[in-house]
Amino acid sequence: MMRHQDALWQALACGAPVFRRLPTWPLAQLAARALTERWWPLVPPDVQVQLSGGTVEVVVTDLGLCVRLVAGARGISAAPVSSTHTLRIQAQARHFMALMQGDEDPDTLFFDRRLVMEGDTAYGLLLKNTLDALGPIDWRPWHPPGRTSGPRSSSWMTGAQ
Repeated sequence: MMRHQDALWQALACGAPVFRRLPTWPLAQLAARALTERWWPLVPPDVQVQLSGGTVEVVVTDLGLCVRLVAGARGISAAPVSSTHTLRIQAQARHFMALMQGDEDPDTLFFDRRLVMEGDTAYGLLLKNTLDALGPIDWRPWHPPGRTSGPRSSSWMTGAQ
């Protein structure tokens, strides 16, 4: 019997031909802002310096999505599609979700060939070790726009500076 999650991933994969035609810039902007707010502040400053300037191309193979992100002094930002990547990370959506939720570790996914990393090996190891050290990102829901109090208020969702 098919699990509900498997059915969801298969349904999303059916949309891959459409997803491939959509502009990637909005998705890259959203990913960059979320990572800048939730992950980048947790990265030690010396590691931020080492990661800065590197472009990571994230490819969700079953959905046909591809975003390029670059680290810099102010956080993560969307990289131009025409830029060359330092590291390419490819996996199916379900494997990225398992990784982000801490249900799978990158080594297991990598050695099972469910996660593929190509490019600068040193940069990839630094990124992987940083992800391992920090653990899963807290993706609890953001507060609705206009609400600025609470322990996890989000300035970019509320528009506050």
